[in-house]
Amino acid sequence: MERTAMARFQEWKDSPNRRPLVVEGARQVGKTWLIEEFGRRAYSRVILVNFDTATPAHALFAGGVDIGRIVTGLSLLDRGGPIDPATTLIVLDEIQSEPAALTSLKYFAQYAPQYHVIAAGSLLGIELHSAASFPVGQVSFIDLYPLTFREFLGAVGESELGQLLDARDFTVTTAFHERLVDLLRWYMYVGGMPQAVDTYVRTRDVRAVRTIQQELLRGYDRDFSKHAPAAVVPKIRAVYDSLPAHLARENGKFVYGLVRQGARAKDLESAIDWLADAGMIHRVNRVGTPRLPLTAYEDQQAFKLFHLDIGLLGAMSGLDEQTLIEPNRLFTEFRGALTEQLVLQELVAAGQKPWYWTSDTGRAEIDFIIAKDGGIVPIEVKATTNLQAKSLRVYRDTFAPPLAVRTSLAPHIEQDGLLCLPLYAVGTV
Repeated sequence: MERTAMARFQEWKDSPNRRPLVVEGARQVGKTWLIEEFGRRAYSRVILVNFDTATPAHALFAGGVDIGRIVTGLSLLDRGGPIDPATTLIVLDEIQSEPAALTSLKYFAQYAPQYHVIAAGSLLGIELHSAASFPVGQVSFIDLYPLTFREFLGAVGESELGQLLDARDFTVTTAFHERLVDLLRWYMYVGGMPQAVDTYVRTRDVRAVRTIQQELLRGYDRDFSKHAPAAVVPKIRAVYDSLPAHLARENGKFVYGLVRQGARAKDLESAIDWLADAGMIHRVNRVGTPRLPLTAYEDQQAFKLFHLDIGLLGAMSGLDEQTLIEPNRLFTEFRGALTEQLVLQELVAAGQKPWYWTSDTGRAEIDFIIAKDGGIVPIEVKATTNLQAKSLRVYRDTFAPPLAVRTSLAPHIEQDGLLCLPLYAVGTV
C-alpha cells in the first residue's frame, strides 16, 4: 500500500542538508515496512539492524562512537562488502533498545553526513523523552500514523477519488459525495492500522478485520507489561481501557475519577504520559483564550484523550458489523465520539496540533481549534447532516475568525468565512 510519507523520505534523501532521520510512531503503524520499501526503491543496498534481535550490533555500538569502526562493523555484519555511502541505506530499527546507537546519530551527523541513516523504534518516543544523550538538533524527524482516509482510498483501489480530494476539486468531488461517504463508513470500521487495512483489501471480511484489531489490542496490552515500569502498568491499563467511556461522555473531557474512584492527577499523570509518548493516545488540551501562540493559553488541567486509531477504538468498544448497514450509525455512536476521533486523526496526520475551546461558562464548545497560516481556525464537528452549530456561532460572534470550519456529512459549501467541509475531506483543512 502506498503511504504519503514515502514522498517525505525521498525529500530527506535528496536534501543537501540531510541529517540522520528518526521515524516515530506507535507499534504496528508500519514503520519498518515503509522504511524497507523506501530502501528497495531508492537504494541499491539496505543494511537493516534490529536491536531487538541483533546481539552483535549491541556490542558494536556499545564499544564506542568511532563512526569508521561502526561502519566497518556494519559491513561485516551485513556480509555485503564495503559500504558505498551514496547507494546504501543504513536502518537502525528498535533503536531505543541500544542507547549507544541513539548517541551515535550525533556523530553520523557531525562527522559522517555522507551516510544515509534512518532510525526507528516502536516505543522510541518514550526513550526520546528520557534519554539525556539524545542528539538534540542533530537529526530530522518523521512521525508515522495509521493510514489516513486518503491513504485508505488508495489501498482499496479508489486512488482517483483520493486525487480529487488532494486537488480540493469540490465541484467534481460533490458528484461522488455518496460514494465517498460510503467509503468513509468502511474506513471508520476498518481504521488505518496497516494489518487491518491489508486484511480488508484481501478478504473484504470485516470479521477477519475485527480479529486482527483484537490481536493488535492484545499486543498493546503485552507491551504495557513488557516495557512500562511495573508500578505504572495497572494505571496504564486503566487509563487506556477508559478511552471509550470518556469519549462517550457529553463533552469528552477526561475525568480521573472515571478511571478509578477517588483518583487524582498525581495518580494517573505518569500513565497518561507513557501512553502519549508511546504514540498510543493523543492528548488534546483546552484553551480558554484562542490567541497565538495557543500553547501559551492552554489549560493543562482540562483535556481530552483520543485513541491512536478509529478502528481499534471501535474494536475496544465492541461495535459489530451491523453498524455498517445502518447508514449513519457509525457517525453517531458514542454521541458522535467516533466522528471526533476521525477528525482528530486526520488533523494530526496532516501535521496539525489540535486544541479545543470552551467558553468560561461552559455553554459553548468548539471541538477543535488549530493554528494555521498565521491565524486560528475553529473546527466544529457534526456527526450527520445537522448543520445547527450554536457553539460555532458564539465563537464567531466573540472572536470573528477570518475562517471557520464546520465538518459534517453534508456536501461542500463555502460562504462568508464559513467553510462547510465534508468529513471525508477534513484532512485537507
